[in-house]
Amino acid sequence: MTVSARVADEADRGAAAGLATLLSSARVLPAESLARAELVAAETGERLDAVLTRLGILSEQALAGAIARHAGLELVSAAALAAGAGDVGIAARFLRDRRIVPLPLADRVSLAMADPFDRVSIDGLSFFLGREVSPVVAAASDIEAALDALLGPVTEAEEALDEVDEDALERLKDLASDAPAIRAVNRLITRAVELRASDIHLEPGEEALAVRFRVDGAMREMEPLPAAMKLSLVSRVKVMAGLNIAEKRLPQDGRLRLAVRGHDIDLRVATAPTIHGESVVMRLLDRSHLTLDFKTLGFDPALEETLGAILARPHGILLVTGPTGSGKTTTLYAALAAMNTPERKILTIEDPIEYRLPGIGQTQAQPGIGLDFATALRSFLRQDPDVMMVGEIRDLETAQVAVQASLTGHMILSTLHTNTAAGAVTRLLDMGVEPFLVTSTLNAVLAQRLVRRLCPDCREPHRADATLLASAGIDAEEGEVTLYRPVGCAKCGGSGFRGRLAIVELLEVDDTIARMVIDRVEAREIERAALDKGMRSMLADGVAKARAGLTTLDEVLRVTREA
Repeated sequence: MTVSARVADEADRGAAAGLATLLSSARVLPAESLARAELVAAETGERLDAVLTRLGILSEQALAGAIARHAGLELVSAAALAAGAGDVGIAARFLRDRRIVPLPLADRVSLAMADPFDRVSIDGLSFFLGREVSPVVAAASDIEAALDALLGPVTEAEEALDEVDEDALERLKDLASDAPAIRAVNRLITRAVELRASDIHLEPGEEALAVRFRVDGAMREMEPLPAAMKLSLVSRVKVMAGLNIAEKRLPQDGRLRLAVRGHDIDLRVATAPTIHGESVVMRLLDRSHLTLDFKTLGFDPALEETLGAILARPHGILLVTGPTGSGKTTTLYAALAAMNTPERKILTIEDPIEYRLPGIGQTQAQPGIGLDFATALRSFLRQDPDVMMVGEIRDLETAQVAVQASLTGHMILSTLHTNTAAGAVTRLLDMGVEPFLVTSTLNAVLAQRLVRRLCPDCREPHRADATLLASAGIDAEEGEVTLYRPVGCAKCGGSGFRGRLAIVELLEVDDTIARMVIDRVEAREIERAALDKGMRSMLADGVAKARAGLTTLDEVLRVTREA
């Protein structure tokens, strides 16, 4: 071990002891929780404060407040950090490792620290600078953001190379408990959460381990990791997800839950063998950012009112359609949240359960033991529910059970893989459901796509191109049409987009549509009739949102051309 490594190790031990003493004496958290965190810190080599927030025992802000309050130190806000941070010639790697932001003053240097008990760093910097230094307290995430602004963001490759030095390669023999791998995986997940990514892709190659995040539906390439780390990282993820670490020939699926920045994050993990090793995809489900509200999802007031009236009916079927990744499940969860009252009993059968909803009985489908969608729906009928949700209608058996449940006085919510709302009607007929049963039970079909939402802080208006307007069905002769385009700023990570919203079309099955279903009319004719009666198409809904500055016309055309 090098001299710098020994100094850092000494600082970590001293800081952990000081923090543990404070937390114990101040009774900030139960003794058993502190003991658990100290054990994890000893096993993984992580700092105690990082373990406390990662396990969700304390949030970063609560931890910083407790330290400042009981140590008698000033608590510095994120704004004060950003305004006061200054370069005093200290190595960037040292500042990041010790999580310190220098705040130069006239006669001294104030050190914003996540852990002010790190006396080795304080004394060392005082000697190095030849000036008095004094600690103040800040939340770890605020410090990292201030360091990124002061020094520039650190790349994933730099983080990984920091870990894989000296004897790190030797420790790869113990893949499951490799501390650098643990820290690298935690950093990847934390970075993904900070960027609002929905998926992390680890793709092994011959020269490196490629890392890509899916942010707002678009893949974003990150800095690759060294090839030497691919075995340890994949093994660590498999251990966390409860997968068979020895099985590398077959795909595996698992899930895990961990706390990032004090918030619980659920991850679905899928591995698959490739010629260069196992690839891994982690789907992030951040429950703290889940908003089950139709308005937030992009539904306009008129559509929300119509959908609310449909959901208020005592029985019938509501289908949500669209391709994979179009937000169908989130829309169904929003519907369940709107219907979830003490007067209703709601049961769901899902594969997988993406979010836990309080007050609703949720069941995970397990086809391997015979618990498929149809079987679960039949069993639900004996549980006296008012509303049932089935993850997807995939076959005739599930469709028939859903129809029978609706006929016996239940509201059924489900999804179907079709491109348009009218296409769902003909899909049920193609499965073998009788037309009179479709018209008797199907209340409405909601088709949707997701488009990227323009960042409200940096979007800019522009005069729309006539060709683009024509492709969206907008008459250029109506006058100058103002649309908006992305620019990019710090709040959206330079992409110009922040979040996503739905563009939708709602087909209600009224008497006119019912007669067409009985006659087995094609989907295009059903759609034409619905449009004549006032249904707004997905394209029209998207154009309205583009003109309102919520998204771009390019985004709308990208997702509606396939419809």
